[in-house]
Amino acid sequence: MSHLAKLNFKNVVKATARDPVVAKRNKLVAGLEEQKLVFDAAVRGEHHFIERSKWQTDDQGQRVLVKTRRRARAWFFEQDGGWYVQARYGARVIAADRKNNAVFVKTLKEVGSVLDLFIAAARAGEMDAAITAAVTRTRTAAQAEGDDRG
Repeated sequence: MSHLAKLNFKNVVKATARDPVVAKRNKLVAGLEEQKLVFDAAVRGEHHFIERSKWQTDDQGQRVLVKTRRRARAWFFEQDGGWYVQARYGARVIAADRKNNAVFVKTLKEVGSVLDLFIAAARAGEMDAAITAAVTRTRTAAQAEGDDRG
């Protein structure tokens, strides 16, 4: 009896495709959770730093892995006698209610509860349409005019 005859062979295609809506939702949630850390640091009067590793060439010409830090930008800011909180997907601001791009609160301490609500809404899928609208590029009049010429 052959050794391979003892095995149960089947044809299978590994499912590697993931839902793009869920991937975008998870990216937004990760960003919002990072903003909770930025908020906690702001309450303490500090800055939150993100540490990452990158490859650099040292003086001897060797490639070495170096840890760098950069300050995380806050998605909230003080203006008009209160604080505005925005949700972002990459560099783009999300209009969470499809009309307005920020939530206004009176004090810095209220920013945390807004971030919690943003996280809950994103996990529930309530911000999926807003994410899609933010990442969809719209054509400008100049682009449309350029298409008409050629």
